[in-house]
Amino acid sequence: MHADFSRLTFRPGKHYSAVLTQQGRVQLDADANEQAAIERYQLRTLAADLIGRHGGPAAAAGFAIGHVPGSHDVDDLVIGDGRYYVDGILCEARRPEPGLAAPDDDGGGGGGGGDHLGNGDPSQEPAGWTYWDQPDAYRDQERPGDRLPGEFPFLVYLKVWERSVTAVEDPEIREVALGAAMPDTAARAKVVWQVLALPGAELGLAGDGASRVREVREAFDAWAEPRERPTARLAARARRPERASEDPCLAHPEAAYRGPENQLYRVEVHHGGSAGCDATFKWSRENGSVVLPVTSVEGVWVDLTTLGDDDRSGLTVGDWVEVTDSASVSRGEPADPLQDLLQVEETDLPGRRVRLSAEPGPEVGRLPERHPYLRRWDHRAPRGRDALPLSGGALRLREGAWLDLEDGVQVYFGPGGAYTRGDYWLVPARTATGEVEWPRNPAGEALLRHPAGIRLHHAPLAWVTGPAAAADLRRTFGPLTAPAPSRERA
Repeated sequence: MHADFSRLTFRPGKHYSAVLTQQGRVQLDADANEQAAIERYQLRTLAADLIGRHGGPAAAAGFAIGHVPGSHDVDDLVIGDGRYYVDGILCEARRPEPGLAAPDDDGGGGGGGGDHLGNGDPSQEPAGWTYWDQPDAYRDQERPGDRLPGEFPFLVYLKVWERSVTAVEDPEIREVALGAAMPDTAARAKVVWQVLALPGAELGLAGDGASRVREVREAFDAWAEPRERPTARLAARARRPERASEDPCLAHPEAAYRGPENQLYRVEVHHGGSAGCDATFKWSRENGSVVLPVTSVEGVWVDLTTLGDDDRSGLTVGDWVEVTDSASVSRGEPADPLQDLLQVEETDLPGRRVRLSAEPGPEVGRLPERHPYLRRWDHRAPRGRDALPLSGGALRLREGAWLDLEDGVQVYFGPGGAYTRGDYWLVPARTATGEVEWPRNPAGEALLRHPAGIRLHHAPLAWVTGPAAAADLRRTFGPLTAPAPSRERA
């Protein structure tokens, strides 16, 4: 969740059932967010316990996979409307109602009867989606990896995860009555679902036959399990730097964390893989929440709506940034896999633009409807004998050693981890204690923890064996209050 939080305090193991507000106390974002997290956890746990790993209501089960009518080749799929639950998370496939358009002038007699754009009878609009126009998958027919498998059989599945959305991506979140100078208020958590395809060979399966439904489900569960259970682990601590500032106005003389402000550090995997090979990471002292909307991209120059109100939310020469948009974030992929972290080389304050070390990828920054933006990261170029080298603008990930971030904050990657792009950990740092908030054992040693996210969830939908043949892999359930079948009297 990239948003300007003070910290995230929800811990399922504490078994808190509610946050109780006390009179006359300071109201914190962490308390309200914990209450929302408690309710979400309880509801999803209850749904998963009752429904199972995945399932939909028998009368309104969504995500039925079908073939496009009249098509003899499988180059698109129809996604049926309705609801489906994956690990207790509600996914809805129905399109928003288009509504009826009112006339633009007073003289027309149409009375909202439609227009030349086809905004007429809502009943003529498709209820569900198709593979190519599903809202958060952003499939591109020009990308070979986005196309459906060219050989049968293949499995169609549902991928579900949750991400944060701010007013940068959804301007309707912002209350304009507060004025243009007022920052946005709350962010939103969004459920992202994507209907994707997997060749049967990747599951170790071949051939057709609807009778193999159980075998297909078991093979898919084996494929999904390692993707849902990350092996990467990290620990965090604070240690007084050797060259710590002695200014008493900055920190207590004995403080381990030497930063001048409370921060929420975000340590995030940039390129996945293994340590010592391809894996890299980046970090932000603001939970990656410093984002600036992009208005246009002209070569290495990027025009922004603002350069930030202050040093905390602005840009300076030397900052590492990434240019991205809603499509790249929802896909879970970098805009440019080879070069997506760039460095600010010049700022033009009057023109509200920056010059970057290279041109952003061709797929971001050019489509306003995808809400492009620039995100700032706070790591710097390596200095010193033990500094981590950079790779593509991110830091090389090293396991089995304490790594310095800044101001005494250190992180430790546990050996043997497999890292996935987007894995992240949050480390609150506090000036009052001169420490970071991290779980410890009775001896005071920092404990290794799996990533706070991203949590992926999967469910099989259909086993496609031919141009017009598919076995339904969904599960359905009836209402608890369904009437029992009547018994005939003997």
